[in-house]
Amino acid sequence: MNGSEKPPAAGRFAELARLTPARIALGRSGVSLPMHEVLRFGLAHAQARDAVHAPFRPDDVATALAGLGLETLAVASAARSREDYLRRPDWGRSLSPESLTAVEARQGRFDLALVVADGLSSTAVHQNAAPLVEALLPHLRRQSLSLAPVVIASQARVALGDAAGQALGAGMVLVMIGERPGLSSPDSLGAYLTFAPRTGLTDEARNCISNIRPGGMGFAEAAFRLAWLIDQGFRRSLTGVGLKDESDAALEAGGAGGLIPEG
Repeated sequence: MNGSEKPPAAGRFAELARLTPARIALGRSGVSLPMHEVLRFGLAHAQARDAVHAPFRPDDVATALAGLGLETLAVASAARSREDYLRRPDWGRSLSPESLTAVEARQGRFDLALVVADGLSSTAVHQNAAPLVEALLPHLRRQSLSLAPVVIASQARVALGDAAGQALGAGMVLVMIGERPGLSSPDSLGAYLTFAPRTGLTDEARNCISNIRPGGMGFAEAAFRLAWLIDQGFRRSLTGVGLKDESDAALEAGGAGGLIPEG
């Protein structure tokens, strides 16, 4: 480090730098960033790109969910390739004709449909989807909810869950999807909850919990919050802007009462 270079956590932002992965208090070398920060940025950018383009492994996800005793159904969106998916978001919001037929063949009267979708980070799904489902299942069993076969969707956007939930005859759908990678979180999973799913709904009809991963919101907390929203969504027959997440008090009481496992 030369005389003109400052350490990354120098000055009044030092305490903030220790509390966040955000790029603050990076220091300087002359009029530029220190070389180690340039390299760190390059690595983060490469990891984000890899998360978007890494091939999705639906069979691995199905195997992990089967280990939890869940039946699965693999589907694909109308986007036939990753290039189509990235260029035509609308294609990722609908099931391919073949997949729609396959889902309709499994139609029943289910309370909840779970959809695991690759989204913009297959890395997030591979690492976090099964652990989140595992943490959520005890809550769903306590609520005595009937579950549709878990839909594992390739080249999918959030709204694909509306079509899948409607085709399955589910009262609510929970879409767990890889979120757009950030430069500090290429492995972030999002969870989107929609009551009475049907094609044509928009984002104000959903509740969302984001940044689910070991370095963000833990699986136990995310599962508790989702279970609270699912319970309240059925009680009030709605999700979205009309259903505010007021689970903090229940979360505190539940944690103290041992409803949220440690770790």
